[in-house]
Amino acid sequence: MATIATPSAVSAMVQEFREEAAITKRVLNCVPADKLTWKPHLKSMSLGQLAGHIAGIPGRISRMAQQESFDVLKGSFVPPQPKSLEEILGTLEQGVRDGEQILQGMTEDRLAGTFRLMKGDRELFRQPRAGIIRTIMLNHWYHHRGQLSVYLRLLDVPLPVIYGRSADTDPFA
Repeated sequence: MATIATPSAVSAMVQEFREEAAITKRVLNCVPADKLTWKPHLKSMSLGQLAGHIAGIPGRISRMAQQESFDVLKGSFVPPQPKSLEEILGTLEQGVRDGEQILQGMTEDRLAGTFRLMKGDRELFRQPRAGIIRTIMLNHWYHHRGQLSVYLRLLDVPLPVIYGRSADTDPFA
């Protein structure tokens, strides 16, 4: 009986990361450069802050996941206002390079190793590094990309294909 080779957790994560990076780039390319300070609500991030945050997630979180722990007291959670769309796209390009390199350098043992989230001396939680990459890097990335698609829709920007057709783009046409 033939066995089916299954990809390692690392290679599966790298493949997903590559596919999602291409989708993220497609969405960020739609951001209107003249609307970076626009906000849909007073409590919301600006379009530029949100796009910049999305662009920076892969690099920042993959670097964080290399560590044994992260102290939230040392983090900055308010994204800066980018000066241009080029800055955002450059951040994405660098972050994707860094994220892929870090993911490819992970061993299965390292991925299974424990990561701790701290607040000073207090441990908030601990979980396998793979869980941190899955939730704080990948799922977090997808969440904010979805949020960005709503911002773009509110600005009447045609949306690209994300996982299938959008009201503006039909990959099957």
